[in-house]
Amino acid sequence: MKEIQSSTTSKDSTPSPAWGLQSTITPRLGARLVQQGNHLHFLADRAGFVGTFEPDALKTLDAAFPVLIEQLEACLRSGELDQRRQHCVTVQYAGFTCDADTLGSFGHVYLAIYQTLSPSIDAHS
Repeated sequence: MKEIQSSTTSKDSTPSPAWGLQSTITPRLGARLVQQGNHLHFLADRAGFVGTFEPDALKTLDAAFPVLIEQLEACLRSGELDQRRQHCVTVQYAGFTCDADTLGSFGHVYLAIYQTLSPSIDAHS
C-alpha cells in the first residue's frame, strides 16, 4: 500500500474529501476501491487517513492491507458483498477491522479500516 497523506486539508486550506465509509472512529483509513468483477483496486487518490496512526501501527496496517482486501474479494465471490445492494460486511486481520459496503454504487466498494487491538499484539491472527 502506498503511503497516503494524513492531513484533513489540502495545501490551499480547502477541506479534503473524506473517502470511504463514514465513521466516528479515529484514527482510520477511509477509501473508495474500484470493483472489477471479483477484484478490488486501491487508488491512493481515493483514500486518506482521518486522525493519526502510530508509526508501528502504520507498518502493521501496510502488511495487513492486502490480506483485508483478499478477504473482501472473497466476500464478493460469495455474494456477501454485492454491488447491487447496500450491506456492510466486516473483516478482521492483524488487529485491524475493515468495514466495507458497496452502498449499491455499482463498481465501488467503500471502506473504513481501524485498529481493534493494541499494535504490540502479534500480527499473526
